[in-house]
Amino acid sequence: MKDKSSTPQSFGSVLDLTFRISKNHFATFFLIFLIVVGPIVLLEALISLIGGSGLIRDVASGGSFLEQLTNTVDEALYGTTTIAEDLGTIVSGLATIVLYPIAQAAVILAIKAIRKGEEFTAGTVIKKAFSRFWPIFASSLLFGVIVFGLIFFPILIITIISSIGAVFSPVVGITFGVVLFLGAAAVIAYLLTRWGLYLPAVVFERCAPGLGRSWDLTRRNFWRTFGLIVVIGLIAIIISSVFEMILTMLFGYSVLYTVLLNIITMITTMLFSVGYGLIYFDLKLRNDGDDLMDMIEDYDTPKA
Repeated sequence: MKDKSSTPQSFGSVLDLTFRISKNHFATFFLIFLIVVGPIVLLEALISLIGGSGLIRDVASGGSFLEQLTNTVDEALYGTTTIAEDLGTIVSGLATIVLYPIAQAAVILAIKAIRKGEEFTAGTVIKKAFSRFWPIFASSLLFGVIVFGLIFFPILIITIISSIGAVFSPVVGITFGVVLFLGAAAVIAYLLTRWGLYLPAVVFERCAPGLGRSWDLTRRNFWRTFGLIVVIGLIAIIISSVFEMILTMLFGYSVLYTVLLNIITMITTMLFSVGYGLIYFDLKLRNDGDDLMDMIEDYDTPKA
Protein backbone atom coordinates (compact mmCIF):
# COMPACT_ATOMS: atom_id res chain seq x y z
CA MET A 1 0.00 0.00 0.00
CA LYS A 2 1.33 3.41 -0.90
CA ASP A 3 2.45 5.83 1.79
CA LYS A 4 0.43 8.90 2.69
CA SER A 5 3.22 10.99 1.14
CA SER A 6 1.91 10.07 -2.33
CA THR A 7 -0.65 12.89 -2.07
CA PRO A 8 0.00 16.65 -1.58
CA GLN A 9 0.63 17.47 2.07
CA SER A 10 0.10 20.46 4.32
CA PHE A 11 2.99 22.16 6.15
CA GLY A 12 2.28 20.23 9.34
CA SER A 13 1.79 16.94 7.51
CA VAL A 14 5.24 17.18 5.92
CA LEU A 15 6.80 17.64 9.37
CA ASP A 16 4.73 14.77 10.78
CA LEU A 17 5.73 12.48 7.90
CA THR A 18 9.38 13.47 8.32
CA PHE A 19 9.47 12.23 11.90
CA ARG A 20 7.21 9.25 11.27
CA ILE A 21 9.18 7.92 8.29
CA SER A 22 12.48 8.62 10.07
CA LYS A 23 11.30 6.60 13.07
CA ASN A 24 9.79 3.71 11.10
CA HIS A 25 12.83 3.30 8.83
CA PHE A 26 15.54 4.55 11.20
CA ALA A 27 17.64 1.38 11.06
CA THR A 28 17.76 1.30 7.24
CA PHE A 29 18.40 5.03 6.86
CA PHE A 30 21.14 5.00 9.50
CA LEU A 31 22.70 1.94 7.85
CA ILE A 32 22.83 3.89 4.59
CA PHE A 33 24.83 6.68 6.22
CA LEU A 34 26.96 4.19 8.12
CA ILE A 35 27.94 2.37 4.91
CA VAL A 36 28.55 5.51 2.84
CA VAL A 37 30.05 7.89 5.41
CA GLY A 38 31.22 5.47 8.13
CA PRO A 39 34.65 4.70 6.58
CA ILE A 40 35.47 8.42 6.51
CA VAL A 41 34.44 8.73 10.17
CA LEU A 42 36.80 5.89 11.09
CA LEU A 43 39.59 7.45 9.02
CA GLU A 44 39.10 10.81 10.75
CA ALA A 45 39.18 9.10 14.15
CA LEU A 46 42.39 7.26 13.20
CA ILE A 47 44.02 10.52 12.10
CA SER A 48 43.05 12.14 15.43
CA LEU A 49 44.47 9.21 17.38
CA ILE A 50 47.75 9.28 15.45
CA GLY A 51 47.88 13.05 15.93
CA GLY A 52 47.96 12.63 19.71
CA SER A 53 44.32 13.14 20.71
CA GLY A 54 43.18 11.19 23.75
CA LEU A 55 41.13 8.10 23.07
CA ILE A 56 38.38 8.62 25.67
CA ARG A 57 38.88 12.10 27.12
CA ASP A 58 41.09 14.96 25.95
CA VAL A 59 40.76 18.21 27.91
CA ALA A 60 43.08 21.08 28.74
CA SER A 61 44.56 21.50 32.20
CA GLY A 62 42.74 23.51 34.85
CA GLY A 63 41.91 23.62 38.52
CA SER A 64 38.21 22.81 38.18
CA PHE A 65 35.96 21.02 35.69
CA LEU A 66 34.59 24.35 34.41
CA GLU A 67 38.07 25.79 34.00
CA GLN A 68 39.20 22.67 32.12
CA LEU A 69 36.19 22.93 29.81
CA THR A 70 36.79 26.65 29.18
CA ASN A 71 40.48 26.12 28.44
CA THR A 72 39.66 23.21 26.12
CA VAL A 73 37.22 25.31 24.09
CA ASP A 74 39.63 28.27 24.02
CA GLU A 75 42.43 26.07 22.72
CA ALA A 76 40.15 24.69 20.01
CA LEU A 77 39.02 28.17 18.95
CA TYR A 78 42.21 30.20 19.27
CA GLY A 79 45.06 27.71 19.57
CA THR A 80 47.29 26.56 16.75
CA THR A 81 46.23 23.43 14.93
CA THR A 82 48.37 20.38 14.31
CA ILE A 83 48.95 18.71 10.95
CA ALA A 84 46.70 15.84 12.05
CA GLU A 85 43.90 18.26 12.94
CA ASP A 86 44.23 20.03 9.60
CA LEU A 87 44.21 16.69 7.80
CA GLY A 88 41.12 15.64 9.75
CA THR A 89 39.40 18.88 8.72
CA ILE A 90 40.24 18.22 5.07
CA VAL A 91 38.93 14.65 5.29
CA SER A 92 35.70 15.87 6.92
CA GLY A 93 35.30 18.53 4.23
CA LEU A 94 35.78 16.00 1.45
CA ALA A 95 33.19 13.72 3.06
CA THR A 96 30.72 16.59 3.18
CA ILE A 97 31.21 17.39 -0.51
CA VAL A 98 31.51 13.86 -1.89
CA LEU A 99 29.81 11.29 0.33
CA TYR A 100 27.08 13.05 2.27
CA PRO A 101 25.19 13.98 -0.94
CA ILE A 102 25.37 10.32 -2.01
CA ALA A 103 23.94 9.19 1.34
CA GLN A 104 21.21 11.84 1.09
CA ALA A 105 20.40 10.71 -2.45
CA ALA A 106 20.10 7.11 -1.24
CA VAL A 107 17.64 8.16 1.49
CA ILE A 108 15.58 10.13 -1.03
CA LEU A 109 15.53 7.09 -3.32
CA ALA A 110 14.27 5.04 -0.36
CA ILE A 111 11.50 7.59 0.24
CA LYS A 112 10.41 7.18 -3.38
CA ALA A 113 10.17 3.42 -2.82
CA ILE A 114 8.15 4.01 0.37
CA ARG A 115 5.74 6.27 -1.49
CA LYS A 116 5.18 3.61 -4.14
CA GLY A 117 4.91 0.76 -1.63
CA GLU A 118 8.00 -0.95 -3.07
CA GLU A 119 10.54 -3.07 -1.21
CA PHE A 120 14.06 -1.69 -0.82
CA THR A 121 17.25 -2.28 1.12
CA ALA A 122 20.12 -0.02 2.09
CA GLY A 123 22.28 -1.75 -0.53
CA THR A 124 19.88 -1.27 -3.43
CA VAL A 125 19.33 2.46 -2.87
CA ILE A 126 23.05 3.07 -2.27
CA LYS A 127 23.82 1.33 -5.56
CA LYS A 128 21.28 3.52 -7.37
CA ALA A 129 22.72 6.64 -5.76
CA PHE A 130 26.27 5.74 -6.80
CA SER A 131 25.04 5.22 -10.37
CA ARG A 132 24.56 9.02 -10.40
CA PHE A 133 27.85 9.73 -8.62
CA TRP A 134 29.43 12.18 -11.07
CA PRO A 135 26.32 14.31 -11.69
CA ILE A 136 25.69 14.42 -7.93
CA PHE A 137 29.31 15.28 -7.16
CA ALA A 138 29.58 17.99 -9.85
CA SER A 139 26.23 19.53 -8.91
CA SER A 140 27.01 19.49 -5.18
CA LEU A 141 30.42 21.05 -5.81
CA LEU A 142 28.83 23.78 -7.93
CA PHE A 143 26.17 24.40 -5.28
CA GLY A 144 28.91 24.60 -2.62
CA VAL A 145 30.81 27.18 -4.67
CA ILE A 146 27.60 29.19 -5.09
CA VAL A 147 26.92 29.09 -1.34
CA PHE A 148 30.50 30.21 -0.62
CA GLY A 149 30.24 33.07 -3.12
CA LEU A 150 26.83 34.18 -1.83
CA ILE A 151 28.21 34.39 1.70
CA PHE A 152 31.81 35.55 1.19
CA PHE A 153 31.37 38.41 -1.26
CA PRO A 154 28.40 40.10 0.47
CA ILE A 155 30.27 39.95 3.79
CA LEU A 156 33.34 41.46 2.12
CA ILE A 157 31.32 44.26 0.48
CA ILE A 158 29.31 44.98 3.65
CA THR A 159 32.50 45.14 5.72
CA ILE A 160 34.14 47.59 3.30
CA ILE A 161 31.06 49.85 3.05
CA SER A 162 30.47 49.80 6.82
CA SER A 163 34.11 50.64 7.49
CA ILE A 164 34.00 53.58 5.09
CA GLY A 165 30.76 54.79 6.67
CA ALA A 166 32.23 54.45 10.16
CA VAL A 167 35.05 56.85 9.18
CA PHE A 168 32.47 59.64 8.85
CA SER A 169 30.12 58.48 11.62
CA PRO A 170 30.01 55.28 13.69
CA VAL A 171 26.20 55.43 13.68
CA VAL A 172 26.12 55.68 9.88
CA GLY A 173 28.55 52.77 9.56
CA ILE A 174 26.55 50.54 11.89
CA THR A 175 23.24 51.48 10.27
CA PHE A 176 24.57 50.80 6.79
CA GLY A 177 26.01 47.50 7.99
CA VAL A 178 22.75 46.30 9.56
CA VAL A 179 20.60 47.32 6.58
CA LEU A 180 22.96 45.76 4.05
CA PHE A 181 23.29 42.60 6.14
CA LEU A 182 19.52 42.12 6.37
CA GLY A 183 19.12 42.78 2.65
CA ALA A 184 21.91 40.35 1.75
CA ALA A 185 20.52 37.70 4.12
CA ALA A 186 17.09 37.97 2.46
CA VAL A 187 18.57 37.62 -1.04
CA ILE A 188 20.75 34.68 0.01
CA ALA A 189 17.82 32.91 1.68
CA TYR A 190 15.68 33.43 -1.42
CA LEU A 191 18.27 32.14 -3.89
CA LEU A 192 19.31 29.13 -1.78
CA THR A 193 15.68 28.14 -1.31
CA ARG A 194 14.92 28.43 -5.02
CA TRP A 195 18.04 26.43 -5.97
CA GLY A 196 18.14 24.16 -2.91
CA LEU A 197 16.23 21.20 -4.37
CA TYR A 198 18.90 20.55 -6.99
CA LEU A 199 19.95 17.18 -5.51
CA PRO A 200 16.71 15.17 -5.93
CA ALA A 201 16.26 16.77 -9.35
CA VAL A 202 19.68 15.47 -10.36
CA VAL A 203 18.91 12.02 -8.96
CA PHE A 204 15.48 11.53 -10.51
CA GLU A 205 15.25 13.84 -13.50
CA ARG A 206 18.82 13.64 -14.86
CA CYS A 207 19.05 17.39 -15.29
CA ALA A 208 22.44 18.20 -13.69
CA PRO A 209 23.14 20.59 -12.07
CA GLY A 210 19.42 20.73 -11.32
CA LEU A 211 19.34 24.41 -10.35
CA GLY A 212 16.85 25.33 -13.08
CA ARG A 213 14.54 22.46 -12.20
CA SER A 214 14.66 23.43 -8.51
CA TRP A 215 13.80 27.01 -9.49
CA ASP A 216 10.75 25.78 -11.42
CA LEU A 217 9.55 23.52 -8.60
CA THR A 218 9.69 26.26 -5.97
CA ARG A 219 7.85 28.81 -8.11
CA ARG A 220 4.71 29.94 -6.22
CA ASN A 221 5.84 27.78 -3.28
CA PHE A 222 8.76 29.82 -1.94
CA TRP A 223 7.47 30.67 1.54
CA ARG A 224 6.20 27.17 2.20
CA THR A 225 9.47 25.59 1.03
CA PHE A 226 11.56 28.13 2.92
CA GLY A 227 9.56 27.57 6.11
CA LEU A 228 9.87 23.78 5.94
CA ILE A 229 13.61 23.90 5.26
CA VAL A 230 14.16 26.36 8.11
CA VAL A 231 12.08 24.38 10.62
CA ILE A 232 13.59 20.99 9.76
CA GLY A 233 17.08 22.50 9.54
CA LEU A 234 16.72 24.25 12.92
CA ILE A 235 15.57 21.02 14.56
CA ALA A 236 18.62 19.22 13.18
CA ILE A 237 20.96 22.05 14.22
CA ILE A 238 19.53 22.25 17.75
CA ILE A 239 19.88 18.49 18.24
CA SER A 240 23.47 18.56 16.96
CA SER A 241 24.37 21.60 19.11
CA VAL A 242 22.95 20.11 22.30
CA PHE A 243 24.77 16.83 21.82
CA GLU A 244 27.99 18.61 20.83
CA MET A 245 27.89 20.61 24.06
CA ILE A 246 27.23 17.47 26.14
CA LEU A 247 29.96 15.47 24.38
CA THR A 248 32.46 18.31 24.79
CA MET A 249 31.74 18.46 28.52
CA LEU A 250 32.11 14.69 28.93
CA PHE A 251 34.99 13.83 26.59
CA GLY A 252 36.65 17.07 25.49
CA TYR A 253 37.99 16.87 21.94
CA SER A 254 38.99 13.22 22.15
CA VAL A 255 38.76 10.50 19.51
CA LEU A 256 35.58 9.21 21.14
CA TYR A 257 34.11 12.73 20.92
CA THR A 258 34.91 12.84 17.20
CA VAL A 259 33.26 9.48 16.53
CA LEU A 260 30.13 10.19 18.58
CA LEU A 261 29.70 13.67 17.12
CA ASN A 262 29.98 12.27 13.61
CA ILE A 263 27.30 9.70 14.45
CA ILE A 264 25.02 12.47 15.71
CA THR A 265 25.74 14.42 12.51
CA MET A 266 24.79 11.38 10.43
CA ILE A 267 21.50 11.03 12.32
CA THR A 268 20.55 14.71 12.03
CA THR A 269 21.54 14.78 8.36
CA MET A 270 19.41 11.67 7.86
CA LEU A 271 16.45 13.46 9.49
CA PHE A 272 16.96 16.52 7.29
CA SER A 273 17.31 14.31 4.20
CA VAL A 274 13.92 12.70 4.85
CA GLY A 275 12.24 16.09 5.15
CA TYR A 276 14.20 17.39 2.16
CA GLY A 277 13.02 14.46 0.03
CA LEU A 278 9.41 14.87 1.14
CA ILE A 279 9.50 18.55 0.22
CA TYR A 280 10.74 17.64 -3.27
CA PHE A 281 8.07 14.98 -3.85
CA ASP A 282 5.35 17.25 -2.50
CA LEU A 283 6.39 20.02 -4.90
CA LYS A 284 6.43 17.56 -7.79
CA LEU A 285 2.89 16.54 -6.93
CA ARG A 286 1.79 20.17 -6.87
CA ASN A 287 3.61 21.14 -10.07
CA ASP A 288 3.59 18.01 -12.21
CA GLY A 289 0.53 16.13 -10.99
CA ASP A 290 2.51 12.97 -10.24
CA ASP A 291 -0.36 11.52 -8.22
CA LEU A 292 -2.58 11.68 -11.32
CA MET A 293 0.15 10.06 -13.44
CA ASP A 294 0.45 7.23 -10.89
CA MET A 295 -3.31 6.67 -11.09
CA ILE A 296 -3.11 6.50 -14.89
CA GLU A 297 -0.20 4.04 -14.71
CA ASP A 298 -2.11 1.87 -12.22
CA TYR A 299 -5.19 1.92 -14.48
CA ASP A 300 -3.17 1.05 -17.60
CA THR A 301 -1.26 -1.76 -15.89
CA PRO A 302 -3.12 -5.04 -16.43
CA LYS A 303 -3.91 -7.05 -13.33
CA ALA A 304 -1.99 -10.29 -12.89
